[in-house]
Amino acid sequence: MAAMATVPSYTPSLWVRMCHALPRLDLTMTMRDNLFIPDSWEYQQTLLVLSSLSAIALVLSLLVIISFLIHYCCCRRGDRSEGSEEEEEDEEGSTGHGYGGKKGRGICCVTWVSVAAVTLCCVAIGVGFYGNSEANDGIYQLTSSLLTANYTLASIDLLVSDTISGLQLSIAGPLTTMEELFTGSKPYLVSTRNCRRLSENVVFLLTSLTMARSSDGGAWNSSNNSGDPPIAALTPVPPSMAPTVAPVGGVMPSPFSPGWAANTLMVNEDYRWLSYVLLLLLDLLVCLFILLGLAKQARWLLILMTVLAWLALFLSWGSLGLETATVVAVSDFCTDPNTFVLNSTHFNSGTSSDVLDYYLTCSRRMNSPFQQLLTQSQRALSSIHTHLSSLDRNALPQVPKAEKSLREVQQILNATEGNFHQLVALLSCRGLNKDYIDSLKGLCYDGMEGLLYLSLYSFLSALAFTAILCSLPGAWRSFPSDSEEYEDSDSESEDPFTSHQARRQPAVGSQRGALPPFYNYQGAGWTPPFSSAPPLPTPNVSSNGNPGYESLALTDRQSPPPSHYHPSSNFYNSPWCLR
Repeated sequence: MAAMATVPSYTPSLWVRMCHALPRLDLTMTMRDNLFIPDSWEYQQTLLVLSSLSAIALVLSLLVIISFLIHYCCCRRGDRSEGSEEEEEDEEGSTGHGYGGKKGRGICCVTWVSVAAVTLCCVAIGVGFYGNSEANDGIYQLTSSLLTANYTLASIDLLVSDTISGLQLSIAGPLTTMEELFTGSKPYLVSTRNCRRLSENVVFLLTSLTMARSSDGGAWNSSNNSGDPPIAALTPVPPSMAPTVAPVGGVMPSPFSPGWAANTLMVNEDYRWLSYVLLLLLDLLVCLFILLGLAKQARWLLILMTVLAWLALFLSWGSLGLETATVVAVSDFCTDPNTFVLNSTHFNSGTSSDVLDYYLTCSRRMNSPFQQLLTQSQRALSSIHTHLSSLDRNALPQVPKAEKSLREVQQILNATEGNFHQLVALLSCRGLNKDYIDSLKGLCYDGMEGLLYLSLYSFLSALAFTAILCSLPGAWRSFPSDSEEYEDSDSESEDPFTSHQARRQPAVGSQRGALPPFYNYQGAGWTPPFSSAPPLPTPNVSSNGNPGYESLALTDRQSPPPSHYHPSSNFYNSPWCLR
């Protein structure tokens, strides 16, 4: 952490420190350090142990699901062996909605558990989409910073190569011609040879300048002798077109190339982002179709979604294991990235540790490792410019044939000085250190946050699918079987002359209970005055289901004649009569 104290604008986040503080165990259950050493087998063992926790959780979830399946199978056999008394009690206690008694309450509970599990899965899917977007933003910022740093390094290499090629061309061409022309004048010949010596010194100084040069950088020297004209004004290529190293077999190049790392990360990130989107869409479709199957009571649809739920369960626990190992590895790197970069052979191969430390920390107290080299080169170029000005004033009036060669050397020197000033600005630590800090922020802030959200998504979706697989067999029991639906349809079609309302009447009566006859209610019937009258016949049921006498003749109703009954006698005996 001492190295990170000197890095401006970056401090490890709370999540990084918490994940970095997790205990590390290898395969022999021995405590290990949490230093980020990806090439070490001991460090890889600690990541394997952490990712194996998701495998243990997968085994536990499978045991829970299997225990619930055994429970449902045993309960179904017990329900078949029960007598008809409990079924009648459940039917009598049931309501019109179909959820009554012990069985109805169990079916309702299982259905709501399935709905709650699907709701939890939908929440997990939302968290997963957000985490996938955050991780993608972090990797995009990381790759953009690496491409910008690669653009800076490529610009430095192009400036150095252009300067070296221009000076070598001037040494081999115009300066050699001037030496031949000034053979008879010793002072002019000495000035010309001094320009040649200083140019060779600048070429030697710039050749020793290495900034993570690619493996094909040695081709400069071979191309310099080809006689091609120099580039007067160098225009560096944009970051997306900057030259990168294409390693054979996908092996990391040595020295490290930011362009290669950016291209590799972009390709892998595209596949990662697409894989998570497909996984999220799979979970979403499974949840929606499970709700549809529960609503429509489609047994075949739930069977298909159960198979996909098993697949989603395994994918969720597997992705959680990968995300756990990735989160821990990223937290170890983000805690102290400078130490890993300085100690890694991929980064310091071909580059001194002083140069890396200068660009990683960019402290004002540190001097640039290229300060002496740049100062000597600047003094040499100034001396060349002084000698050429002296030759322009004194030698050209005496040797006018040397004017063309002298103008060519001056043109090359002006282009070299312009490139040299750009090189001094690019070699400053501010630009590369800003790219380094931006890449750390993209990986350790947004990328780390996205990985944590993806881990939460995997955990919640695994729990949701475990609950779904435990509750779906119970929900199947509430669905009517195909044989029952076929028997109901056959019983309805036995008598084609029975009206639809008459067929529905027993079903309604079973739900509401049998109603007593109309004449059994208090006050519904009346007693005839003559006790010798025969009893009333049982009322017939008309076509509309109401009792009536429309089907009996008037002579068969056996009602007393109206002359035998005098209601006026009761009127005079009532207290309402005024006598």
